[in-house]
Amino acid sequence: MASTVPNISLNDGNSIPQLGFGVFQIDPKDTVQAVRAALDVGYRHIDTAEMYGNEAEVGQAVRESGLDRREVFITSKLNNGFHRPDDARRAFDSTLEALKMDYIDLFLIHWPLPTLYDGDFVSAWKTLEEFRRDGRARSIGVSNFQVAHLERLAAETGTVPAVNQIEVHPYFGNEEVRAYDRGRDILTEAWSPIAQGKVLDDPTVIDIAEQVGRTPAQVVLRWHVQRGDIVFPKSVTPSRIEENFRIFDFELDDATMERITALDKGEAGRQGPDPDTFDYVPR
Repeated sequence: MASTVPNISLNDGNSIPQLGFGVFQIDPKDTVQAVRAALDVGYRHIDTAEMYGNEAEVGQAVRESGLDRREVFITSKLNNGFHRPDDARRAFDSTLEALKMDYIDLFLIHWPLPTLYDGDFVSAWKTLEEFRRDGRARSIGVSNFQVAHLERLAAETGTVPAVNQIEVHPYFGNEEVRAYDRGRDILTEAWSPIAQGKVLDDPTVIDIAEQVGRTPAQVVLRWHVQRGDIVFPKSVTPSRIEENFRIFDFELDDATMERITALDKGEAGRQGPDPDTFDYVPR
């Protein structure tokens, strides 16, 4: 199956496939098979992280696929335990070693951790700037950054993040951060795009799915891409992996988009941690 996924331009001149495949919480022993299945379907964007523990398996799957490295966009993220510059440098080296690649397409600060490291996520960001300058990270960005965090980067550094990967789904539109991103030419990437499955049972989503002849997951993923965000659903089931890929051959009209957007519960809809207080560091 040929890939039909649009590429979106980043603010640094590179581009990124709008639909990717996420490997969060996929056991390392299942990662190679899942990523191979995704690549076989046509995905060309894989999102991993040091804290997921499966970077090596992602790299293995790409090598085994027979695809040229340049055909697959790979994202990884800095482990929360390695924000200090020298630690970040070693962690980035470890990521490249695990993937067995000499560059990564996009490297992110996974969480801002404003209550740790004396609140200093800026020095970590300046270290990512080094990786971009030396070409080992083609693009750099952030994940889970709130408006205040982004404003601090803008005030104290010279590089605007290419992306901000944040929690977004119909129950939590995260509109303030999305609007800030949009105004600064930062692309928003939506993690937990179906709210850990919770929105799939929503009566409105089910009704829309029946009307357009699609599954609830396809409807919600289509809503994301029509809003202009990058999205990367996760599954280890081949049929679901393929289902999630088939979202570029239909459209939702404006009224339908508004029905889904209206499901937003504000902060009460957040499923994951609050980036202003999250302080998890792997031990």
